[in-house]
Amino acid sequence: MSGPWSALFLREARLSVRVGGGAMMSVLFFLIVITVIPFGVGPDMKLLARIGPAILWIGGLLATLLGLDRLFQGDREDGSLDLLVISGRSLELMVLVKVAAHWITTGLPLVIAIPVLSLFLNLEPLAMGAVMATLFVGTPALTLIGAIGAALTVSLRRGGLLLAVLILPITIPVLIFGVSATQAAIAGPTPFLPPFTILCALTLISLVVGPVASAAALRFAAD
Repeated sequence: MSGPWSALFLREARLSVRVGGGAMMSVLFFLIVITVIPFGVGPDMKLLARIGPAILWIGGLLATLLGLDRLFQGDREDGSLDLLVISGRSLELMVLVKVAAHWITTGLPLVIAIPVLSLFLNLEPLAMGAVMATLFVGTPALTLIGAIGAALTVSLRRGGLLLAVLILPITIPVLIFGVSATQAAIAGPTPFLPPFTILCALTLISLVVGPVASAAALRFAAD
């Protein structure tokens, strides 16, 4: 990664981890969701163990989308987005760098927090490992898809709700195959590898389509 892009990555990472940043808010939101669910479901430990992976995935999905509405908003407000468009530098690479910084400071902490949060849901080590593996592979796809919505709503001051409306239906396949792979690893009868492979494919497709679609939306917003 060249100098300007490295500086952009470090800048985005610092903005995410500062007090009140997206990373802290996402982890806290994830923690709140997971700790509240057992009180609503009740003391049935077998039920918690059965629905635990789905709860972790839903919490991870919602937590990943937090803060995405601000992914390009600051660049739009301070004029750096217009300068980047005029300079002729690759918007696609800029999107990829910002998404990588957002995932490392927001998505990766969610994966790391799984062993602790799994205790609230009575998950066994196998289930815990399956959830960590699927979230590690699937959350980049969620962030890349979310970047498209963030680019489409960049010109709106309060586009967070619209972003969720636009993005949530598109993220359903990632959620389905993430939960399916986890359940297959725990209980079967289907093997773990097929849904996990499809989940990897969805992430790779998002890696190709996400920066291109986001960059096109940002160019349109800059016009």
